[in-house]
Amino acid sequence: MRSWLLSCVLLLLSWGANSQSRSQATTRILLIPLDERPPCLQYPVQMGKIGDVEVVAPPRHLLGRFTEVGQSDEIIRWLRAQSLSRFDAAIISVDMLAYGGLVGSRIHGVPAQKALDRVQIVRELRRKAPGLKIYGSSVIMRLAPTADGKNEGYREKLARWAEVSPDTNLRDQTRQLEQAIPSAALADYKQARLRNLQVNQFAIGLAREKVFDYLIVSQDDAKPRGVHIRDRENLTNTVKQANLTAQVAIQPGADEVSMLLLARAMTDRYNYHPRIKAIYSSETAAHTVMPFEDRPLRQTVSFHLNAVGAREVNDPGEADLLYYVFASRFDAGSARQFADQIIRSPDKGIIIADVDPKGDVQGGDIPFTEALKEASVFARTYGYACWNTAGNTIGTALPHGILAGVSRVVAQSKPAAAPRMNQAQVWFMLNRLLDDYTYHSLVRPEANKRCRASQWNPNRLTAEQTRTIEAYCLTELQPIATRTAAGFFPKTSGQRCTITNLRFDLPWDRTFEAEIDFDLKLTK
Repeated sequence: MRSWLLSCVLLLLSWGANSQSRSQATTRILLIPLDERPPCLQYPVQMGKIGDVEVVAPPRHLLGRFTEVGQSDEIIRWLRAQSLSRFDAAIISVDMLAYGGLVGSRIHGVPAQKALDRVQIVRELRRKAPGLKIYGSSVIMRLAPTADGKNEGYREKLARWAEVSPDTNLRDQTRQLEQAIPSAALADYKQARLRNLQVNQFAIGLAREKVFDYLIVSQDDAKPRGVHIRDRENLTNTVKQANLTAQVAIQPGADEVSMLLLARAMTDRYNYHPRIKAIYSSETAAHTVMPFEDRPLRQTVSFHLNAVGAREVNDPGEADLLYYVFASRFDAGSARQFADQIIRSPDKGIIIADVDPKGDVQGGDIPFTEALKEASVFARTYGYACWNTAGNTIGTALPHGILAGVSRVVAQSKPAAAPRMNQAQVWFMLNRLLDDYTYHSLVRPEANKRCRASQWNPNRLTAEQTRTIEAYCLTELQPIATRTAAGFFPKTSGQRCTITNLRFDLPWDRTFEAEIDFDLKLTK
């Protein structure tokens, strides 16, 4: 009884908050995220504001935390309690509904039938709201299991087995790995893969039934070979045979997919399909398979452009937006050369993706970024990112840029929204500079050194260790945040911005990702 009353109170509070903001936002989108990490929750919510979108998600405590999976059944109850007529679109993570999120998808904690039964809620949403645009995502399981502190003895061996076992020329290595991996762990992995493939196929079926208006089936961290190839080819054949290639995309990625779908929802809503020219730092980089990906960089970019509803063009003169993709940071002189090219770019909207081509840095290139900051390029940039994998970076910078373009469309019919959309754009750009670049490139390496000097594992910190490292990172970030905001706009623009109340959190008790928040003041 007490839990029922508490649920009612939470729903009423949520309704009241949503009603208050509904008077301002032009668009409302319901979001069931992949999990509660910043790229899956904070980024879509904040990015939405750039296009005057209120993104509404379930209460955070229902979304789980790292190895504590999300409460799928409670999320389904929350969904059923929503007034769908008050939303313009919905973005649904099938993995959150089925297993409680991305980490939950990598273990066989939920039987296949229960997972499929849970996803039936999407059919229910469609019946209740026939006109609601519903966008879905479903993840193809990655090669490696999650590092949970319990599988250290065999995790890398299992990932290696997943990579080599389909190769008949490597049967001896496969057998050796199978002998080194606990049989129960290998069996659980195989069952999880089989179940996930069933759920992927079910999601495609929902697109065939027009329950999903658009679906992205995304490949989590992978390599050019492995057990995932068979799964992907199976799903690709299903899509082709059903003539669903315009409704279902099968492409790299995971964490960034909600942002891609947010951009897709807005390009559909406003019939805004910008022509975009991708410009690479080198042709060699464009044709290289980036770490944790299974196809060349150029293909990943093209997939993402299609996913957001943009039109890729070859002639820069025809483009509405120029998408600069830097993936040559280890080539001498390339950072300065490509930065200068961007600084001298034509008077068009620009998007910048700074991709780590080795996979061991996971932040932005320092000379490249500092050159752009010095020229105040980010003040006129539509979208930017430089975190983790190529897919993560491309899939954040691109929808960021799309939402910035959408804001200009919205402002034409609703000029009163322009100031708050501009505020949101500056906030999100500064957040990328502080999180993607400053934290991952400058602060995190030093934080990791401190961890190791104290014999702490930066990937599994205790609660006390987390608080210590959070305090250190916040102290290091504060002066950089102040300087970054002060130099954001060109001095001749007359515009100024100030960051106050900077907050820093390690949401999964590890240094791998951070959640950064702050208050922003803009003045002229």
